[in-house]
Amino acid sequence: MSVLVLVLAVSAACCLGFGFVLQQNAAQRAPLNDFLSPRLLLDLVKVPRWLGGIALMAAGMVLGAIALGQGEISLVEPLLATNLLFAMALSRHQTKQSLGRQGWAGLLLLAGGVTTFIVAGEPRGGTAVTDPFRHWLIIGAMIGLALLLTAYAKRSRLVAGPALLAVAAGLLYGVQDALTRVSGERLAEGGLVHVLTGWQPYAVLALGVTGLVLVQSAFETASLRMSLPALTAAQPLAGIICGVGFLGDRLRTDTGALAWEAAGLAAVVAGIVLLGLHPAMPCGTADRPVRARDLQPN
Repeated sequence: MSVLVLVLAVSAACCLGFGFVLQQNAAQRAPLNDFLSPRLLLDLVKVPRWLGGIALMAAGMVLGAIALGQGEISLVEPLLATNLLFAMALSRHQTKQSLGRQGWAGLLLLAGGVTTFIVAGEPRGGTAVTDPFRHWLIIGAMIGLALLLTAYAKRSRLVAGPALLAVAAGLLYGVQDALTRVSGERLAEGGLVHVLTGWQPYAVLALGVTGLVLVQSAFETASLRMSLPALTAAQPLAGIICGVGFLGDRLRTDTGALAWEAAGLAAVVAGIVLLGLHPAMPCGTADRPVRARDLQPN
């Protein structure tokens, strides 16, 4: 594993984790009638703390894009999942909560799971699949599932809605990471003109904006305990599927390696859940008074 890729991916995770906490701090005060509406972004853009969170997230996405250009998506995505560790660090500073057994267990599971997956799988580059049908099949499945989750989340609203929205956003962000990798390869091959004549950069932009609305709606209606773990778990899984599915990433496939890779991913998800449910994570709309304008229909 390249030290440069490691530094870039962990730096990106740091920016993303801090950015998510600042965004949720601001989004939880937004009117609930902006749920799943672009108006939510118009309301939040007036809040300095949210703008700071977006700036950090943008920096994280840029660093992540550079890391994706230097390494395999199956390697970078698990490292980006450590953003929850940095979110926990800032949340602990805000809430003054100690880690306790749950926090330390989640930290060890997440860090150990990422290490296990990378060591066992030995992600490496290969020949990308040129068949467009396979590209669209995988991308379509991810986007279709995200749409289904969003539709159900709109109905369930404050019950399971935030977690479903976070999963949907994570799926979109995973596809966005894969298309960012493709755009970087096109840039290296033919320059800026070659990139702009393809559909991938425009899809990256559309997925980013859509994912942002979903994430902010999840942050608005629930605590980070309900939304961030789902987002953090879904994004690397979607990215790895895209990486292995059509970007040419290769993992070891012998029985022992597959068992350790599965164990590593399971540990990552378990660690994410334990950290996400930790009391140090900021609370959301359930703990604030409902205002009259929150009850107004969309």
